[in-house]
Amino acid sequence: MKILVTGGAGFIGSNLSVTLMQNKPIAADKIVVIDNLSLGNIAFISELLTSPDFVFYQIDLLDFDNLLNIFTEHKFDLVWHLSANSDIRYGAKHTDWDLKQNTLVTYNLLECMRRTGTKKIIFASTSAIYGLAKIVPTPEDYGPLFPISLYGAGKLASEGLITAFCDNFEMQSWIFRFGNIVGKNGTHGALVDFIKKLRKNPDELEILGNGKQAKPYLHVTDCIDGMIFGFENVNDRVNYFNLACKGATPVDTLADTVIRHMNLTGVRKHYTGGEIGWVGDVSQVRLDHRKLERLGWSSRYTSDESVEKGVEELLLQIK
Repeated sequence: MKILVTGGAGFIGSNLSVTLMQNKPIAADKIVVIDNLSLGNIAFISELLTSPDFVFYQIDLLDFDNLLNIFTEHKFDLVWHLSANSDIRYGAKHTDWDLKQNTLVTYNLLECMRRTGTKKIIFASTSAIYGLAKIVPTPEDYGPLFPISLYGAGKLASEGLITAFCDNFEMQSWIFRFGNIVGKNGTHGALVDFIKKLRKNPDELEILGNGKQAKPYLHVTDCIDGMIFGFENVNDRVNYFNLACKGATPVDTLADTVIRHMNLTGVRKHYTGGEIGWVGDVSQVRLDHRKLERLGWSSRYTSDESVEKGVEELLLQIK
């Protein structure tokens, strides 16, 4: 089996690439990674570069001709699509960014799949597609879907393209909607921001919003394990799941955990105020993840445990 991992040098993608190469949980014979390194880091996958079963391309998925050449050369059996703009605030300032880096790149992948006979795609979606859901915890069949961020809109449009391609061209998809992921190789998010801010000024920490925003934080190893489980155990044309853990962790707890692990005292917290951290932010997220649980999968770590583990791992990397 030949697997393409897009965004494979990024946060989740690098952890997935290492897992696939080291454990080969789905009998992968060759792993090909594409990443433009805008958020990814080649150092995250440096240990894989010398393997004859691993190939890395630094290109942007918007480069359709080069992308098609890669598909034509390798004849992939499975595409694991993790590449995306993951900075919601950046997308709000540059309004075509999520259209390009979430939606259009997904179309390019699907069209390359159609032209070269690749039939299976695993897609990293997001809880942001639900917007300000009125049912909490939010199940997979919630609707209507009105995302409030351009990031969520780009991901929802990508889901629509994927399901349409599946129906029109006899493809299969596995769509996973998750919230905040934490752990080794993290490149963005509150934990990364807090550590960087406190490295710069250990006396004061700026916290966006009021600190009461709370979401389920899933450890990256659980994220990967859940996606692999769903792929191996469900075989409909379109398969879709919330991927989450037990509990939800407030931003204030994130800050306190970082401060504690950094052995800091007397840190002054400065709140920017308001119920949300930025425009497009959903302040309270709870996902109904019983669909995967009924199939036999649950996360190893709770949200708070994921945060503890994530902080420990990030402090070893962020200097």
